[in-house]
Amino acid sequence: MFAVISDIHSNLAALRAVLDDIERRQIKEIFCLGDIVGYGPEPCQCLDLIIDRQIAGIMGNHDHAVFYEPTNFNTGAERASYWTRRALEKEPDSEKRSRRWSFLGRLPVSIRMAKIMMVHGSPRRPVNEYIFPDDIYTNSAKLLTIFEKVDHLCLVGHTHVPGVFLDDPDFYGVDELDYVYPVVEKEKAIINVGSVGQPRDQDVRASYVIVGEDKIEFVRVEYDIELTVAQILANPQLDNFEGERLRDGR
Repeated sequence: MFAVISDIHSNLAALRAVLDDIERRQIKEIFCLGDIVGYGPEPCQCLDLIIDRQIAGIMGNHDHAVFYEPTNFNTGAERASYWTRRALEKEPDSEKRSRRWSFLGRLPVSIRMAKIMMVHGSPRRPVNEYIFPDDIYTNSAKLLTIFEKVDHLCLVGHTHVPGVFLDDPDFYGVDELDYVYPVVEKEKAIINVGSVGQPRDQDVRASYVIVGEDKIEFVRVEYDIELTVAQILANPQLDNFEGERLRDGR
């Protein structure tokens, strides 16, 4: 049994709440599907916590943007990327600064274990391809092509909307699943684990999953949203919208 988190987006309050919940459940192994940084107010602290807990991570598009260059980002996301880079560069402790940059630069684009694949975006384009629930209606050919890359289970983040895609193609939200996906042998599934730090499914609580032998459980965790909102609103380099959206889960 292990836990999978994703899309923290520099939201330390949400990350701490999720890690505390995982610890209460006595789950020792944790994977992170990327976007540790971006959008939010505490990138350094979030990176330190992931590194200190020895959480295996992969590269998200915002991690990539901070380490390299933001491309195809909206104005708010781009501003946050440049501010995050400056925050990392301004660290006076050279050892901490080097450790954070080294961690970001060494993130792989995927993790594979047995018949489980983990990526940030999609198995076809691991870092930046979105798989949206509406794709089952508007772009079924895209999903069929993506599923050709899946052996059994693929865990993703990126859209911040938790749920399960099947290769029919079909999509089931967490409410339809009653927060549990029973793993079926030989059934292909892409599981979006949702977002720790910026949920976008109209549920303001942080999201993550627990992967067991025969089921995947979706978990929601309350955290101090107003603390993170206040930090974003107080930072002139971050778009106020990135804080206000946390109140609505959008």
